[in-house]
Amino acid sequence: MPDIRLFRVCLSIALMPLMSHAQSAVKTPGGDGSLTEELALEMPEIIIEGKAESLIGIATSASKGQTSTKELMARPFSRRGELLESIPGFIATQHSGDGKANQYYLRGTNLDHGTDFAIYVDGMPVNLRNHAHGQGYADTNFIIPELVGQLEYGKGTYYAQHGDLSSTGAARFKLLDALPQGILSTTWGEYDYSRTLIADTIQAGAGQLTVALEHQYYNGPWDLHSDATRLNGFLRWHWEDARDKINLTFMGYHGKWKSTDQVPQRVVESGLIGRYGNLDPTDGGNSQRYSLSFDWVRNEGRTTTRANAYAGFYDLDLFSNFTFFMDSIARGDTLGDQFEQKDHRWFLGGELARDWRFDAMGQEQRFTLGIQLRTDIITGLGLYNTSQRERWNTVRQDDITQSTYGLYVEAELKPVRWLRIIPGLRGDVFQFNVEKSNLPENAGSLTKGIVSPKLSMVFGPWAKTEFYVNAGMGFHSNDARGVNITTDPNTGGPADRVNPLVRTYGAEFGIRNESIPKLVNTLSFWMLHSDSELIYTGDAGTTEPGAASMRQGIELSSYWRPEEWVMLDIEATLTEAHLVNTDPPNQKIPNSIPYTFNGGITLGGAQGFFGSLRARYFAPRPLDSVVDVKTRESLQVNARLGYRHKNLEIALDCLNLLNRSDYDVAYYYASQLKSDAAPVNDVHVHPIEPRMFRLSVTYRF
Repeated sequence: MPDIRLFRVCLSIALMPLMSHAQSAVKTPGGDGSLTEELALEMPEIIIEGKAESLIGIATSASKGQTSTKELMARPFSRRGELLESIPGFIATQHSGDGKANQYYLRGTNLDHGTDFAIYVDGMPVNLRNHAHGQGYADTNFIIPELVGQLEYGKGTYYAQHGDLSSTGAARFKLLDALPQGILSTTWGEYDYSRTLIADTIQAGAGQLTVALEHQYYNGPWDLHSDATRLNGFLRWHWEDARDKINLTFMGYHGKWKSTDQVPQRVVESGLIGRYGNLDPTDGGNSQRYSLSFDWVRNEGRTTTRANAYAGFYDLDLFSNFTFFMDSIARGDTLGDQFEQKDHRWFLGGELARDWRFDAMGQEQRFTLGIQLRTDIITGLGLYNTSQRERWNTVRQDDITQSTYGLYVEAELKPVRWLRIIPGLRGDVFQFNVEKSNLPENAGSLTKGIVSPKLSMVFGPWAKTEFYVNAGMGFHSNDARGVNITTDPNTGGPADRVNPLVRTYGAEFGIRNESIPKLVNTLSFWMLHSDSELIYTGDAGTTEPGAASMRQGIELSSYWRPEEWVMLDIEATLTEAHLVNTDPPNQKIPNSIPYTFNGGITLGGAQGFFGSLRARYFAPRPLDSVVDVKTRESLQVNARLGYRHKNLEIALDCLNLLNRSDYDVAYYYASQLKSDAAPVNDVHVHPIEPRMFRLSVTYRF
């Protein structure tokens, strides 16, 4: 294939000044010295088998786990946010265009686009605070799936390293240090879907340089073609020796799209529009994110030092219309209710941590100390009334600088062989600074701190079984605009300020059993209390603070790998969630999913035929805390069949194999069409996409 050879030759010539005859560093899929860190050079490539791998003696809770690039890439998926569905009980859907962050659900929580679940890429946080569209907005569209070496996850408030926006848990995408082979991949599918990826690793000076470029286009089944275009670029320089490992990484993403947002159910049922129709053809947006990050790990005897630093630029223009003409008719005009949310920011930060390991009481003990810093500089954070994407009124426009400082300590103490005690303590300081606002009285500054103790205990192993008890305090921050507000920008009247930092409390009891060879079972019972629930508000397209909440549930996971070429997994969750101290009491939490199921089978080895069949189910859920309105269940089955021969791979994916007509999201709120005499409370839905096929051809060189 001369095009591939030409690519490699051109890349080598461009980097000729950096070239040397230095010995290649090992290509490992591990990340930063944690579960899978390998330090020695000249070792064969390490394959992390993922969920079926033993975590006895390593994990500190039953709900902590990991999955590998092999398992992630074996899953047929339509959106890259669905990679997070490898986390038991995690649901990733969409209620708008393909360039927007996914809608996330976990442990009975509607996470909106990332609130209360923290996502990292190596050491860089993905969640954006004070975001134009929602607190903690986490858009993973800049991640190239083939470059993910491992996904680590942990649920709950029990980890000292995790602070803001992590009450339900956190996930860390650990990118590959280097590719074992170059990749040229192209995918073609129905509804004008196309994707092309080219990536390779070459020797560059004393290290290795990985380069990747991805382009994707998709129109979708919508009556309004989404014209969704994505361009991703990736550069990583990697170097390591017996003591140090360094990664310097650049990532760039640009996307644009037209949206078919959720529509009232009554409009579809009346036949006014079809299942894939829309009510405002000018909805949509564009987004871009560019970042440069540095990661360093040093191992010296029985100490490990980890450091990372990152800086980046992010921009979003998002046009939405959720109520159509409700506000417009009340105003007495015909401009409609479309609004624009604008986010334009620079972000920078980093972390420095050190582990000390020492012997005491006849066992190895560990002590960890870490510090985390972050600053977001946001200019022109805006909310505007628009009509056909043309601004006609500024509702609010602010400049915000928010800085956070986190310090955490954690120990892993082993007084006896069968007991591990992991106490932790975390302290955070936030500076909420609205430097400038179109309403000057809404500018202001506030500094607030919070301390969060943690404790985990691990008993065992006995007969390859461990028992876990976990408890801890966590928190989430609220938007700096709500923290400093005095005047409501919509009404001009006084506005109540929100609590800057909301306390959460979590606890868990769990079991991990590996007594049967090649079978891993986990069972956990958990609870989570929040002092203030964030409730989705449909007419604003965002979340607002509400009453306190309580959730409790059960999670069961089983992973069986009887042979190297066979993997079976089952993940099921059961959750009860309600608001507390309300009248009437024990109101349901909107969009709290009561139970989920995710399972599948993957077959195939390095050569020959391979396949995967996966099912994801989530149950009917309440849509309002007072009115007894529910949405129906959702079941999605995806399948893959393919063949590998030497370096060539061909695969056919079938998404929504059963061609079900379920909904990705459903919300209950009031909206009004021009033909409506008054606002109508209704369920607003966004359908899952119909059955479709995608054919991929991948060549590794």
